[in-house]
Order: sequence, then structure tokens, then C-alpha cells
Amino acid sequence: MAELIDGKMISTLIKDECKEKVAEYKKQGISICLAVIQVGNDPASSVYVNNKKKACAYIGIDSLSYELPEETTQEELLALIEELNQKKEVNGILVQLPVPKHIDEKTIINAISPKKDVDGFHPQSVGSLCIGQPGFVSCTPAGIIELLKRTNVDISGKHCVVIGRSNIVGKPMALLMLRENATVTVTHSKTKNLKEITKQADILIVAIGKPKFVNSSYVKDGAVVIDVGIHRNEDNKLCGDVDFESVKTIASAITPVPGGVGPMTIAMLMKNCVDSVSLQQEN
Repeated sequence: MAELIDGKMISTLIKDECKEKVAEYKKQGISICLAVIQVGNDPASSVYVNNKKKACAYIGIDSLSYELPEETTQEELLALIEELNQKKEVNGILVQLPVPKHIDEKTIINAISPKKDVDGFHPQSVGSLCIGQPGFVSCTPAGIIELLKRTNVDISGKHCVVIGRSNIVGKPMALLMLRENATVTVTHSKTKNLKEITKQADILIVAIGKPKFVNSSYVKDGAVVIDVGIHRNEDNKLCGDVDFESVKTIASAITPVPGGVGPMTIAMLMKNCVDSVSLQQEN
């Protein structure tokens, strides 16, 4: 039976480490501030924004909240981002995605200063990750690395298979695993013989966006399985991209949904906010 990788516990450890660093900065007269922008009132986005505010309060950083109406124009949003880029007291800027359809997501991501891009989505942040330069790393993949390291999963030399190639999870995940000396295969919706490839994985990271897609027939005995997906099933209960009941019998370790990867995303956002101080001082 697989060991459960406890994202709640590990995320709390990371937030507590951040809290200590924030207290140290405060002694030096340095305060940290995150600006969060939400356009419209998508219920899921509102929950995420609320959780981010709570995490800021917990670790002791200031948060500025901008809740803009659905009809806010792209120009108005860009003007607010530019104003926050210029504000010295703001360390991080986060625009909650998705934005309404009349606003171009890419344009918004590109408008945030790479020095304040705590989500790690700006092309400069992604480029820095590619070539091993310091910069912000996308929170979910960074959180997965922490989950593996803090449960003593050896990554170096292992074969890691990532299912999914999104800019937010799949691609940065592959780069981070390479940085940890794994051998990496990226698979996606057009991959042929998917099961044959995933069954070779020592570490299988699933971010395919389909509920319970990966069952035991995709998994090698003793593999570590990380489930990035989050869905509601027919009984309105949360489930992931992995069929947990089927896979837990053959994996050596597995993340549950909820309580696995989810809590790590906000913990790593807090870590990025704290790290922003040293990154901005270097610049």
C-alpha cells in the first residue's frame, strides 16, 4: 500500500518557514506586500483569492486586494498593473486567472514586471528557469519538487514521466525535474502508446485535466505518483486525474486529492513573495 504524501502538513511547514523569514525581515525594517487583482466574481477564483489573503495574514505579509468588475477593460487592467509595477512597496503582483474573455491573458501576464512576477508565468521567468538563472518558478511545479524532497523521494537519475504540457504545470515541471537530474519524458494528448511510456516511470506526474484518467494499468509497481488534477465527481466529491483507489495498491507513494498538491501551490506563492525581497535587491 502506497505511502500518502501529505501536502497539508508540508505546506504548513513551508508557510511556517516563510513566517520566520518575514519576522526577520521586519526586524530589519523590511515589509513585504503582495497585490492581488481579480476581475469579475468567478466563484472558484474568489475562493483562491480568499485563501491567498489568509496565507498572507498567516505569514505576516501585507496584501492589497483589487476586486474589479467583470466589464473592466484590458486598458484599465494594464494601467493598474503598470501602477503596481512602479510602486516600490509592492513586492509581488498576481492577477487571478482566468480573466474575462474580452481580456487577453498573455498580454496581462507579459505586463507584470518579471521582478514582481510571483506566479512565475512571465516569459522572462520561464526563460530563466530554462537556462538555470535565478527567478520566480511557477508555484504548482515548485510545490511538487518540495513534496518529493520533503518525503525523501530520490529524484536524481530517476525516470520521470509528466502527463500534460501546459505552460503552468507540464513544461515547467519537466524543466524542474531536469534541474534535479531526473531523466524526463513529457507526454500529452497526442502521445502514442501512452501506457507503455507511463509504465516506465519511477515518478509519474499527472496533469492531464481528466478525472480519474490514470488507473493502475498506467503505473509501474513501486512508482511515486503525483496527482495535479482537481475535479468534482458525480457525487460532488473532489477527485484528481488519478484513480486513487486503483493506483494506491501498486504505487510506493501517492498524493491524495484533496490534501496533496493543492495546498502546496499557495505555500509556494508565499515562498515566492518572501524570495522577492532578495531577488529585487539583486536587481
